[in-house]
Amino acid sequence: MDLTVWRAFVTVCRVGSLSAAAAELNHTQSAVSRQIAGLERQFGVPLVERHARGVRPTPAGEVFRRHALATLNEADRAVRAVRDVRDGVCDRPLAIGATPSLAAGIVPEAVRGLLEQAGSIRWSLLPALSAQLHGRVIAGDLDIAVVTDAPPGLTVAPGVDRRFLGLDEMVVVLPSGHPQAGRGPVRVEALADQTWVEDNDGSAALLRQHAARAGVSARIDLTAADLPGKLALVATGHAIALIPGALTRALRADVTTVGLVNPPARGIYTITPRHDAHPCAASLHDQLATVFASVRPAQAAHQPAGTWRTPPPRAH
Repeated sequence: MDLTVWRAFVTVCRVGSLSAAAAELNHTQSAVSRQIAGLERQFGVPLVERHARGVRPTPAGEVFRRHALATLNEADRAVRAVRDVRDGVCDRPLAIGATPSLAAGIVPEAVRGLLEQAGSIRWSLLPALSAQLHGRVIAGDLDIAVVTDAPPGLTVAPGVDRRFLGLDEMVVVLPSGHPQAGRGPVRVEALADQTWVEDNDGSAALLRQHAARAGVSARIDLTAADLPGKLALVATGHAIALIPGALTRALRADVTTVGLVNPPARGIYTITPRHDAHPCAASLHDQLATVFASVRPAQAAHQPAGTWRTPPPRAH
């Protein structure tokens, strides 16, 4: 594996020209052409094709480009890390994972508190579902992950330490000006005729279980690809949704929230590798606990004014 050749290929794909790539890399055009041809011989498939304005990757070339770019980025990080140690700057990056709602809510605030306390730290944030984050911690890709025990629950595995942050009560997010806005905790029965939208199985399971305990069913007629899409459907009046209370302070301005009577809740935890723990992981846990404690009293405070407009009926 010659990273110089891989870098040449990625550069050619980015600029779309052998001559422009050669100029950027300080190589001759013929040298870059030979590098690409060598890769194609190695893989046994064309990686680029010529067109009127230059070159572009073939389907096989595009697949290789994505993987090559990730490899080159990781190699660059490895070089920087070695140079930091050589120069006496042992600055180990802090790799953080979090579920999407926590990555959009309490985690950024907690990281800000950590940076104010500890100074400059290189860090990264990976949003993913709890099960995926658990696997990344075990694999050594993450130093700390903020996860939940929402269905299907958390996995217990050796080599991973789990610390409890608190219980996060779920709230209902509504379009701005919805009739239930500002009325305090409501019973889910009062929302039984509403259309709900969900973006993941865990949240949908919590909603169905809560509704079933009240003897009603929740009409989850819409599905969103992710949290922003879920909130967009609520903001435009198509549905209402169940969201974590920890997300309340980070909501967009055109939605509001209302609490539920005896709301469903999920536990929030940090998980870290038992061995080779990052020096800042414990401090970040403490910052997360502080931010999470401050969020809970504010869960019902997101009440922007507005006028509710009933969405048009959907065709059946």
